[in-house]
Amino acid sequence: MPKVTLRPGESSQQLYGRFRKAVTRSGVLSTIRKKRWFVSKNELRRIEKKKAIRRAKRRTFSKKK
Repeated sequence: MPKVTLRPGESSQQLYGRFRKAVTRSGVLSTIRKKRWFVSKNELRRIEKKKAIRRAKRRTFSKKK
């Protein structure tokens, strides 16, 4: 869990901005979104395979230009 301490002379908006950056860097929100629903191992493998195919297609497409 990310922690942010108030610096001397720092406004609440700046503190909030630093907190948001720390949360996005830590990956807490993305983990929560992934674990929101149960996904079986078989389904997860299928999703990862689709992602890999999509990445491979993008690489070959960008190399042709």
